[in-house]
Amino acid sequence: MKTRHSLATLAWGLLLLSALAVGLFSLRYVLPGMPISFDLPSLQQSRQAFVVHAVSASLALMLGPLQLRVALRTRYPAAHRLTGRAYVLAIAVAWVSSLPLALHAMTGVVAAAGFFALGLVWVAATGWGVACAVQRQFAEHRRWMLRSYALTAAGITLRIYLGMGAAAGVDIEVSYPFIAWLCWVPNLLVAEWYLGRSGPQARLSPLGAA
Repeated sequence: MKTRHSLATLAWGLLLLSALAVGLFSLRYVLPGMPISFDLPSLQQSRQAFVVHAVSASLALMLGPLQLRVALRTRYPAAHRLTGRAYVLAIAVAWVSSLPLALHAMTGVVAAAGFFALGLVWVAATGWGVACAVQRQFAEHRRWMLRSYALTAAGITLRIYLGMGAAAGVDIEVSYPFIAWLCWVPNLLVAEWYLGRSGPQARLSPLGAA
């Protein structure tokens, strides 16, 4: 049991560090005059939406691990509710601002469909989690918010797959349509496996499953 707890804590720590690394790096776009060093069709169409999405999604990414940690939400319930509201608001803003970006996604319709689908599932899972909290169905609330964060973490896995593709020498025109789906579908499947393994009424572990 102690080994399992240590592994869960290590996994949570790695998740937090990854979220902070990606989130803080992306927040650079809010700085005045910060150039965007890459050229994407979505940026040509809507640079402002890109900046809003980068900032809001980064905030959600960095807040999520704090919500998943049992010890933190048990010890500081008021802070848990406050950061939870900020997390949900950040996702709402990130989703709305993602729509014009997905519409003009690089490489065309397959990638665009992947990002549109991510946005819809993301906001639906988060909204359902909020509805469960309002109804005081807290076990279900925790399960849906874990699904929500698995989708938020697409911001991490997207960059991992992009880096892997570049390292392997795969042309971005070939890899990007796949990455638009791979950055979130496996995340959600892993979350579902974890939830099924834990059972519907189980207490959340330090990593955040229900």
